[in-house]
Amino acid sequence: MVFKFRMLSDENDHFVRDYEVPYDMTLLGFHEFITRSLGYEEGMSSFFTADKQWNRLREFTLMDMGDNSEDAPLPMADITLGQLIHNNRDRLIYQFDSVADRRTTSNRRSQKPEQGMEYPRVAFEHAPAPDQFDPDANESEGSISRR
Repeated sequence: MVFKFRMLSDENDHFVRDYEVPYDMTLLGFHEFITRSLGYEEGMSSFFTADKQWNRLREFTLMDMGDNSEDAPLPMADITLGQLIHNNRDRLIYQFDSVADRRTTSNRRSQKPEQGMEYPRVAFEHAPAPDQFDPDANESEGSISRR
């Protein structure tokens, strides 16, 4: 099984990325793939599952926060995309700038792997990624993925 995620940005109406990734990829692996594909530097990032209104539910962080409470963030390295999807979560928020709370949003679709195709891969891309450090450097304002 391959999951296809369409990534959009509130900062740039033109930005779109379609990522096709194996179901058994960890969130850490997905984070590293996204970071490379967008040309971002390594930094503090998190994934969040989200409800249909894009409210954040569960957080997944780069490192173990050492908190054992039930709602504590979980390490990205410990969770696969298949585990998240298995729990009926098909929306992810990727927070690439935790200081300024900047993020992209992704909807998931499932598909069968194509013969001879290597995953993970960027299946579609349009427009430059939001600037990692300067939100004012983006092409347009507004959102096509209103929350």
